[in-house]
Amino acid sequence: MLHPKRLLTGFFISITVAVIAHLISHYTAFHIPQWLLLSLRWIPLIVYFLYAITKKKLTTWIFVSMLVGVEFGYDVPVVAKELNLVSQIFIHLVKTIIAPLIFATLVTGIAGHANLKQVGRMGWKSLLYFEIVSTIALFIGLAAINISGAGIGVIIPPEMTKGTLPAVQSQNWHDVVLHIFPENIAKSIAEGQVLQIVVFSILFGIAVAMVREQYRAPMLRFTESLTAVMFKFTNIIMLFAPFAVFSAIAYSVGHMGLNVLVNLFELLATLYVALLAFILLVLLPIMLVMKIPVKKFIKAVAEPATIAFATTSSESALPKAMENMEAFGVPRKIVSFVMPTGYSFNLDGTTLYLAMASIFVANMAGIRLSFETQLVMMITLMLTSKGVAAVPRASLVILLGTAASFGLPTWPIFIILGIDELMDMARTAINVVGNCLATVVVAKWEGEFEERISNIE
Repeated sequence: MLHPKRLLTGFFISITVAVIAHLISHYTAFHIPQWLLLSLRWIPLIVYFLYAITKKKLTTWIFVSMLVGVEFGYDVPVVAKELNLVSQIFIHLVKTIIAPLIFATLVTGIAGHANLKQVGRMGWKSLLYFEIVSTIALFIGLAAINISGAGIGVIIPPEMTKGTLPAVQSQNWHDVVLHIFPENIAKSIAEGQVLQIVVFSILFGIAVAMVREQYRAPMLRFTESLTAVMFKFTNIIMLFAPFAVFSAIAYSVGHMGLNVLVNLFELLATLYVALLAFILLVLLPIMLVMKIPVKKFIKAVAEPATIAFATTSSESALPKAMENMEAFGVPRKIVSFVMPTGYSFNLDGTTLYLAMASIFVANMAGIRLSFETQLVMMITLMLTSKGVAAVPRASLVILLGTAASFGLPTWPIFIILGIDELMDMARTAINVVGNCLATVVVAKWEGEFEERISNIE
């Protein structure tokens, strides 16, 4: 019987040997055959695969899938470029869960307790929290890009400036507000408009709460049954997650390669450091002040955050995040209200990224913006980044609109799009973590958080 600790030790030893061998081959005159280097890279992956078999946890399988995906994409890029289909299948399957899950949980949460005053309380508390945290994220992004100076004097590979930007529709504030409200719920579901589904579900839940018991009871039984079925449905789909993660990572590496990031590493590093600073300076203090058990929270968000990181899709992590937060001790009525709303108003990682990307565009173009101009730009982003998360290519719409408003050229956005996939991984994971934390904070404010010993993997 293979022992997990011995396998983990073997993994670290074998990966250390592989790194040393590659450094010797690259920086010295000593030649190591390519087949041997290839073997040394795959040995730790095989050992970690065996470790995953002994652990039997989905999070471990997802992590090993990421590692194998990177190596496979690097070694066999021709095949890896065709694997995007697998991850897209997974995302499509997950999207089928979103609408019925949000509808069932929201209606059950609102009508099941028939406490409409609490719905109003949760609404203003959620929006207040979202506004404060996302504004802080904006200014952390602004500080990070000014300190690093990313984009100033960077050398651009010619192939990254070719092509055309995807067509996007400009939006004014009327469009943004109008977009919140559904005109056709079937259309909203088909287009994956999360905020519109939330609005419809809240109004439907309030209506159910207001009718007589003889009409309310059958509807509640239906939505409770639908919620239970959709969580089971989610568990089935999540068995496919490691294959989707492997395919998504392999496709990204096979499509972009590992060397395309050399000239733009400074921007990537700035984003990742800024997101880490946001975790340590904002999210962690919130957990400590609210007396949220940090280790257990990390355990609860590890799997949905990993799925979001690998697939660059917040939607793919939503069902698991909701399930884990409920297992963590947040009542279903709060999870089902706060988290879907947060997907439209509390995208901390995306907000921080937009602040950085806007200044990066100016730096790339050689335009030095004064502090006053940057401050106005941040206020603009603070307003325009709210409520448009459900718009397709929302971050691109906001970025193009900001560039146009401040007289900045749009060609540097080509450069951002060239590495956007890797940046999207980190900001999407932070979006998920931030929304998970928001559910716990609101539950604490409502006095309804009950820490549980659960089987969260």
